[in-house]
Amino acid sequence: MWTGPRLETFLRGVVRRVLARDAPQPWWIPRRMLSVVSADVDAAAGVGAVWIVWRPKSPQMREHIALLEWFGKQWRYVGGGSGPGEGPVNVDVLDVRSGGGVLSLTRSIDPPCSITAAPWIGCAKVRLGRDVSHVLVGARRIENPEHCELIAVWASPYIRRGARPVIVALGRDGAELSRIGPHDSLDTRTWARLREDL
Repeated sequence: MWTGPRLETFLRGVVRRVLARDAPQPWWIPRRMLSVVSADVDAAAGVGAVWIVWRPKSPQMREHIALLEWFGKQWRYVGGGSGPGEGPVNVDVLDVRSGGGVLSLTRSIDPPCSITAAPWIGCAKVRLGRDVSHVLVGARRIENPEHCELIAVWASPYIRRGARPVIVALGRDGAELSRIGPHDSLDTRTWARLREDL
């Protein structure tokens, strides 16, 4: 996987493509080498996330989640994490996991209160069922991609860094299919099924 300026240039290109409502995968990168699974940008909050899989179909497959922030009049790579890639996951309606986050770059503006004053940039991988048309991440709407996997990004105060926004899965008719709260580990549809099985 790339590092340093090359990675940051690539990520800025992905963010530009998302903001232009284009596919996040650059045409010049073969998917067998690197695949952009999903990218999300909240332009109002000035944050973005990119979910990348390096060598998707090889034994050396690695996933990387990159977080970006609009800072100093450009998109900057703030941090992220990587690990071994996961195989396909069969999801009935809604599954949210593998969240993470980093402290905003604005922390460097206001020392010594930088940690408490700077926003937290959080993200989570969201997997959806085929019947889901789109999800609401807080008030933002994100369409369900064909492969039913997406990354969602948000900004929050540092003191609320462990909480994600409410995520609601909606069907094609606009009806709510399931939701998961800020601290929940399972969505409402899964809880209902578990209660029925008891």
